[in-house]
Amino acid sequence: MAPRPQVTEIHSRDNAFVKELRRLSQDSTAYRKQGQVWLEGDHLCRAALARGLAPKIAVFSESFWPQAPAEWAQAASKIIVLADSLFAEISSLESPARMGYVMGWDAAAQVKPGIATVVLDRVQDAGNVGSILRSAAAFGFGQIVALKGTAAIWSQKVLRAGMGAHFGLHMVEAASVDDVQTLQVPLVVTSSHQGTLIHEASLPWPCAWAMGHEGQGVGEALMQMAEHRISIAQPGGEESLNVAAAAAICLHASSVSMLARRG
Repeated sequence: MAPRPQVTEIHSRDNAFVKELRRLSQDSTAYRKQGQVWLEGDHLCRAALARGLAPKIAVFSESFWPQAPAEWAQAASKIIVLADSLFAEISSLESPARMGYVMGWDAAAQVKPGIATVVLDRVQDAGNVGSILRSAAAFGFGQIVALKGTAAIWSQKVLRAGMGAHFGLHMVEAASVDDVQTLQVPLVVTSSHQGTLIHEASLPWPCAWAMGHEGQGVGEALMQMAEHRISIAQPGGEESLNVAAAAAICLHASSVSMLARRG
């Protein structure tokens, strides 16, 4: 029989663990310093468990703890029960959740060659990044390579926008253009001004799609490396698409193309 998790109750806002948790919740890059990530809310926690991930610490509000499902508590080797006022204080949500997990974070993740990848080139809006992660996971892309200048991909805002997609993806942060060269799959970029229309293109699989900065697009270095340049037809006449919307269209097109070849 597995040992019962250790349970610690905390009521002081000056407690060292509470201070660490507050930083994880409210500082978008604190996870890089602490080597751990805060998942707030049962949706993210259940998504992590569904992928077989094991939390380091399970955290419950005092009022929720007596009714917390056993499997949520037993997933971690340590349990912290926080006074409701403390949980509300550390929360970054308008309506604080009742539980969360502290997970380990791998700062040394390296690029894996040969798999379908999305390259984020200085995509700065957390909502856009999270949305792109969801599309990547949905359409069979197994890896995210985020170049320096991209929003912190394990920040609270990106985690919430990703809705659990993080846990099905291999994530590499603070990458360089040199890292992209090690992917060993064709690089595909979007351009609003040139390139083959996506509905007419023969898309490679696996491949790496590069999604660029909201205002500047994909940088010149990646443009020069690209084997394919793709544009999206916009008969409505808009100048450009939001990067997350463009990513969804492109990744879906790749997925459909791959399935058609297999079928």
